Amino acid sequence: MPMAPMAPMAPPTVQPATIASIAGTVARPLRPPAPQPSRAPLPTGWRRWVLGARPRTLPAAIAPVVVGTAIAPREDLQWWVLLCALGVALCVQVATNYANDYSDGRRGTDDPGARVGPPRLVGNGLATPEEVKRAMLVAFGLTAVFGAPLVILVDWRLVFVGVAAIAAGWFYTGGSRPYGYAGLGEVFVFVFFGLVATVGSCFVQMQQVPWLAIVAGVAMGCLSTSLLVVNNLRDIPGDASVGKRTLAVRLGDARTRMLYVVLLVVPFLLLPFMAGLGGRPVASLAFVALVLARRPVVAVLSGARGPQLVVVLGDTARVQLVYGLLFAIGCLVGS
Repeated sequence: MPMAPMAPMAPPTVQPATIASIAGTVARPLRPPAPQPSRAPLPTGWRRWVLGARPRTLPAAIAPVVVGTAIAPREDLQWWVLLCALGVALCVQVATNYANDYSDGRRGTDDPGARVGPPRLVGNGLATPEEVKRAMLVAFGLTAVFGAPLVILVDWRLVFVGVAAIAAGWFYTGGSRPYGYAGLGEVFVFVFFGLVATVGSCFVQMQQVPWLAIVAGVAMGCLSTSLLVVNNLRDIPGDASVGKRTLAVRLGDARTRMLYVVLLVVPFLLLPFMAGLGGRPVASLAFVALVLARRPVVAVLSGARGPQLVVVLGDTARVQLVYGLLFAIGCLVGS
């Protein structure tokens, strides 16, 4: 049966708008890719050691000593004692930071490819583990130098406090079973950079421990611990990937954020009791720091991550320093 011839197919039509679009695309020059933000150059020389000392954490050493000293009556204050106490606290803080850098670097948990925070001496190759260990030993040695006059001239039993602080600073991430990897780092910070630093600074001035010093130690311990909490909040992804079970890793992101807010709020809840019942009404000046606390709290509750939490860390340190200084000034004026 003969088949009917097929009708010739009409050529496809192209809309003028499509032709113009294609022509425009071909004619348009290719745009170069947007430049990626470059990292700041890594520090060298003495600046790397300042970086390794982690300046943002130093208010945790300064504020409790200033607060504890100011609680003592003005007639009992001895400036050399204050300077020695500040030296001990700062050196323990710096030595602990170097010890943390050394131990984490040796374990490989400060991998610069996984870290979001500031560079680390060993992890980023700024110094060898042996160099960082020597810096740590020098800082711990200076702790003993500043503490010796207090042991000799104030109370010999303070030597046990010093030894305990040095041991706690090393075993935070050092040794075969570091307690910082087991989620107990916050306990160390609360005890030594809150209770011990505040109560101890008051004791070396007046050889007594009033209740106000203990409550103030709780307030300063909360603020100091909030620094570690926000630091570990930032590092949750990296720490979890290398098996570092900090408290933040154990709690998870959401509950760690709530813990941070609680730690920052508690000192302000305690302030009316310390200023009122402690007979230091002018110490309520420390409420000014509440204005500074708003930004980091909002950032954390809004889900700040990575580099944003580096800014929160600096803001938190500022809150602690202002809170401590204003509380101390109020105590000295009102005593």
